[in-house]
Amino acid sequence: MALRQRRRLQLCAWLPDFCLMLLFRGCLIGAVNLKSSNQNPVVQEFESAVLSCVITDSQTNNPRIEWKKIKDAQTSYVFFDNKIQGDLAHRAELLGKTSLKIWNVTRRDSALYRCEVVARNDRKEMDEIVIQLTVQVRPVSPVCTVPKAVPVGKAATLYCQEKEGYPQPHYSWYRNDEPLPKDSRAYPRFKNSSFVINSETGTLVFSAVHKEDAGRYYCTASNDAGSARCAEQRMEVYDLNIGGIVGGILVVLAVLVLTTVGICCAYRRGYFLSSKQSEESYKNPGRPDGVNYIRTEEEGDFRHKSSFVI
Repeated sequence: MALRQRRRLQLCAWLPDFCLMLLFRGCLIGAVNLKSSNQNPVVQEFESAVLSCVITDSQTNNPRIEWKKIKDAQTSYVFFDNKIQGDLAHRAELLGKTSLKIWNVTRRDSALYRCEVVARNDRKEMDEIVIQLTVQVRPVSPVCTVPKAVPVGKAATLYCQEKEGYPQPHYSWYRNDEPLPKDSRAYPRFKNSSFVINSETGTLVFSAVHKEDAGRYYCTASNDAGSARCAEQRMEVYDLNIGGIVGGILVVLAVLVLTTVGICCAYRRGYFLSSKQSEESYKNPGRPDGVNYIRTEEEGDFRHKSSFVI
């Protein structure tokens, strides 16, 4: 042993770089270390994902391996006690000693995954590495809302919404199969229009609609996983008929006046008397002044009692 050390010292005297390499290597012996070929894998929904975790240095033959899932500030086991746990019990397996493969990934699998290795025989017993898995979801057909008809000069808003895609999709609007810019004021071609598109919310807002804005509209929702569009809908733009509106108002006023006059005339002529009032007027006719009537023993027989008073 002493002879071997003397030889190393002699060699270091001649080769100092080789000596430093031996010293650096000696510091690493007995320390478990992990690495990953991809710490941010991105996959499409329903495909397979591989979470790379590789032991580069360790003196322990059978280290303890654990995988944990971190999502919404909660941590759950994925691989523990040498078996797959939780909702991945039938959709995952270990590749080699430490890497994790997930089949048929869904949007719920997007999360942070932590690979932990404990090597009891190493001087540095534990190491860990975090993998961020992103599962992209293709958008479905968005829901579009387009007004059927808008008068010239009025404001109008077209809506487009999609809630399934991940990451959050961006929206684009088309008129007569041609793409519309985000702001019509920036393009001379659309100088007769006044609209703004919000690609984040999917709204197409007209501050004042022109005749040229009439046409067939549809919207697309797009992200890195793909795109989808809604069915096109037609928007008509019409001129306001001021003369017709004024004429209609005058007709309504005339009808109201005639109706009121008719009701007043009918009331004066007694058409609105109740049936009870009519019967009382018929049964009790007025008596002339100065004449008295007396009832005889026989019902309904009246005779003259006194003459007129002069």
